[in-house]
Amino acid sequence: MNVIFQSTYYTLYQANNERCFYLDFGQKTVRMSLCQLLSLRHKIMDINIEDHFDSDLNSHGFEVLMLCNKEHLFILNTLEILDLKNLIENGFMVIGLSSKSKVLGQ
Repeated sequence: MNVIFQSTYYTLYQANNERCFYLDFGQKTVRMSLCQLLSLRHKIMDINIEDHFDSDLNSHGFEVLMLCNKEHLFILNTLEILDLKNLIENGFMVIGLSSKSKVLGQ
């Protein structure tokens, strides 16, 4: 397996011989197809992080995330959500499927 990107809490791997991806959540590793990884990206990018700082909209500060057709359930706090967003953005940039291009400064 090749490491695509590693963040503080998570690591994204690509298994070339299996044509799939593995996302290591620390306590659990989830096997995903490309379609499932795209679905995860959509779910993560739809989370409004500002709601975590408004006690009326999100009093507990957690997000419930279901993956792979409800096979896996994760409860993530604000820092974990921010780190997962970072992993997804950078991971997709590394594999060349980024939705936005970044220009690196010299």
